[in-house]
Amino acid sequence: MEADPVSVPATAPELPEPSLPVDARGARGAALARAQRGELAAFRELIHTHQGAVYALALRMLKVPEDAEELAQDVFVSAHRHLGKITSDAHLLFWLRRTVCHRAIDRLRRRPSQPPASLDSAEDVAQPEQEHDPLLERHLHNLVLRLPPVARAVVLLRYQEDLDPPEIADTLGMPLNTVKSHLKRSLALLRSACVGADGPIAAGSPP
Repeated sequence: MEADPVSVPATAPELPEPSLPVDARGARGAALARAQRGELAAFRELIHTHQGAVYALALRMLKVPEDAEELAQDVFVSAHRHLGKITSDAHLLFWLRRTVCHRAIDRLRRRPSQPPASLDSAEDVAQPEQEHDPLLERHLHNLVLRLPPVARAVVLLRYQEDLDPPEIADTLGMPLNTVKSHLKRSLALLRSACVGADGPIAAGSPP
């Protein structure tokens, strides 16, 4: 079986609890405790709770539904093996996000495709405020899928998962300044590419 790309932290990161009623959080914690005692039905409850978020993040990273489904299944199989090291439902969600991102990055790097542009030469362009525009959002989504794998993960965690930069740094296991750098360069690159043709984003494209 494929080796796990990330290890489970010894203690849960200090992340805010999801905005759930106390009884809902308690039910999730109870399901985790039961699953850790070997109850398969309880683990199915955990899958049911988190499978939507896991699959959605995998699909945003990989774009191909079949690949996202396979990745999600692999992540839950790995989660079952690591249940004993999970300390809370918030820790489980953190671990699931981290594992999805790392495994998706590995898959993207193995895909035979044109190499994505480096972000090193992206101009420092501030992102303009935009009114809600479904066509623009769809175009931006397609542009995000053309970012290099790590930059894609950073952008998705920030703007789709609504994580703050320190949380992204913990999730991906990278320095906070690296996360901020990816965000700054990616936003500049996305704005520059909004007027470009479909295809790999080219660094240095005219804004």
